[in-house]
Amino acid sequence: MGKQTIRERIPAFASILGLLVLIAAYYIVGAIRDANVAYGLKAVVNQSVVVALVATGAVFIYTLGSFDISLGAATGVSALLGAMAYNATGSLAVMFLVCVGVAVAIGFINSSLASVFNLPIFVTTVAMMSVLSAFMLILIGWNGAGDTIKVKARDVRPLDNIPFKVAILAAYIALCWFVFTLLPTGREAKFIGGNPVCARLSGINEKKLAVIASLISAVGIGLGAFLTIVYAPTLNKDTASSIGMDVIIAIVFGGMPVSGGPRSRILSAVVGAFSMGFLSQIMSMLNLGSGYGQMIKAAIFLLVVFIALGSQRGKLLTR
Repeated sequence: MGKQTIRERIPAFASILGLLVLIAAYYIVGAIRDANVAYGLKAVVNQSVVVALVATGAVFIYTLGSFDISLGAATGVSALLGAMAYNATGSLAVMFLVCVGVAVAIGFINSSLASVFNLPIFVTTVAMMSVLSAFMLILIGWNGAGDTIKVKARDVRPLDNIPFKVAILAAYIALCWFVFTLLPTGREAKFIGGNPVCARLSGINEKKLAVIASLISAVGIGLGAFLTIVYAPTLNKDTASSIGMDVIIAIVFGGMPVSGGPRSRILSAVVGAFSMGFLSQIMSMLNLGSGYGQMIKAAIFLLVVFIALGSQRGKLLTR
């Protein structure tokens, strides 16, 4: 039993060790290349915090054994509408509320459609991704200011600092950890992800949990959209377009199986997001093109998946 427990924890240990190795490598490469390490750390946080927010909420959906392919588009639409709301009102509070409110509305629509038509969440999110991507183009057209929607940089500059962003991330992680660890929601979600048939026979309401998971995830999307505006106040049709894939990679980097179930962990998203951030910054300091960076990420992605599957082999229940 003890050996099995240690074997099950290998992905978690490997992901944390990987992050520590990347941090050490970042400082070593920075010293060798005589790079501005402090500036690079700021870039890592700015790159990672949005992915970490969206991925932390997405853990709830992945735990159920599903996934949401519309995360990037939802973040983009929330950011565009938040920016438009700010330009109309001049209020940062309104911008914040619109970002979160729009994201929650999108999450509710996704989960409601899945429940009404009795479909997996990922099926409805495939269609929603196309709808939201088209809606982004419509919003930019409505704005009537070329192909971008802008918020004045000086208006959001007071919020564009590391302590503020880390505080938002920490508060959201604490909320998700509380719900996932201390409330029945997390345990029931893990049960569904591990064996949905047994979970249903035990009386767990899968549709209710799907709605809860989507709404919690939507809050992370809204917060990520808000910080996207703060960091890059000029928005276009490609805003947050890579978030969806980044979330998948971050969760896997963090040692969580994409199949969900009992080995799901909230902190996997954070570890994975910052691992990606440090890796990208190392690639930048080495002057490697984006193509090399993507190949290295893909190789590490496959390695982590292999380790995770190796620790689970022979222990999965029939799904």
